[in-house]
Amino acid sequence: MQKTEKTNLVWFRNDLRTIDNAVLAEASKNGNRVIGLYCFDPRQFQVHSYGFKKTEKFRAKFLIETVIDLKSQLDALNIDLLVYYELPETIIPKLCEIHNIFSIYLQREWTQEEVDVENVVKSKLPNIKWHSIYNQFLYHPDDINFGITNTPQVFTVFRKKLEKYIPIREEVQTKQQSEENRIENNTSIPSLSNLGFEDFEVHPHSAFPFKGGETAALTRLNDYFFGTKKLGFYKKTRNGLAGTDYSSKFSPWLANGSISVRTVYWQVKQFEKEHFKNQSTYWLIFELIWRDYFKYISLKYGNHIFKLGGILSKDYEWSTKPSQIDQWINGETYSDFVNANMIELKETGWMSNRGRQNVASYFAKELELDWRIGASYFESLLIDYDVHSNYGNWMYVAGVGNDPRDRKFNVQLQAERYDTNGRFRRLWLQPSLF
Repeated sequence: MQKTEKTNLVWFRNDLRTIDNAVLAEASKNGNRVIGLYCFDPRQFQVHSYGFKKTEKFRAKFLIETVIDLKSQLDALNIDLLVYYELPETIIPKLCEIHNIFSIYLQREWTQEEVDVENVVKSKLPNIKWHSIYNQFLYHPDDINFGITNTPQVFTVFRKKLEKYIPIREEVQTKQQSEENRIENNTSIPSLSNLGFEDFEVHPHSAFPFKGGETAALTRLNDYFFGTKKLGFYKKTRNGLAGTDYSSKFSPWLANGSISVRTVYWQVKQFEKEHFKNQSTYWLIFELIWRDYFKYISLKYGNHIFKLGGILSKDYEWSTKPSQIDQWINGETYSDFVNANMIELKETGWMSNRGRQNVASYFAKELELDWRIGASYFESLLIDYDVHSNYGNWMYVAGVGNDPRDRKFNVQLQAERYDTNGRFRRLWLQPSLF
């Protein structure tokens, strides 16, 4: 039966949380009924360019766990989350008619695929009001002291323009709705098998054995900051390769928005207030600024981040030899350090930051393969895939992005420095020893 009251629809995409969610908070302000929607878009689980599924089993499982938790958190606010394994442009117009949806609230995205889907939906709903809100930045675009088109070419300049001059906004809160806000909700969250995958257990050697969702993210933050105080040693351990605690591991939750970057920032500040402030507490914020930087670069350059010449329009010669690509993917190159990292990725959906820099540099600079193929493989496999950071980092190491030095990693020297005793390589190349 069609509802008579006006309804606000929150279309969740990469903002799968209730705490510090500006989209959810804004939709909950005007007294209209509020309902949430998440679409498992079938296109995200299909084989795309370069022959890889856009989303492989690791991130799919993490996403399902995240949506299960989001539904639970929204239930506590008396907001229903409708979940479909369906194209948004098919289901959203139907929901607008059934629930008398007056406005749609969503996180603002600007990369091409997200914009294309959004525009198709908009074309079918000419009378709906759209509220697109920036919801994934540390430094909000409305607060920065330069225009997007003037985003600096070098990270250090970007950082120095912002960190001492632009305040970080406070977290926003969403009030619990009344019981009358609830609707009949017969939708269900798809399983891995629904998405075309077999269920699997997390690999016993995984450096990321954590579950998806806001609850797991906050548990990890509390443990890493206030339980073990590992935050205080972050700068010393961040180049580690094995184990759960060499880095914060926040990136998968940040990538799908089940924790906000501002929540992490303000919790660092709380740690500094309660315990101590040092280079490590600063360095975690430093890494969050890097994350922002790649978002601003993608805002500035648009689709250039996906082009072979990158944002510098470099005209390098690139190869696409299938045998070399397969050897890289399967950990069968001449470098045991590259091999160990690639096998870790294949088995777990995770790789350390140090590993990523080395295997990407090897792919682009040693093998001289089309860096976009490597980026696409990372997109498929990584639990923490984030379009801006992934393509920003790949351009960087391929010499077509924001690195003015255009460096090439010496993977043998890197292995000797960061895996001195060979423990990491033995872990993945000789697992029977562990």
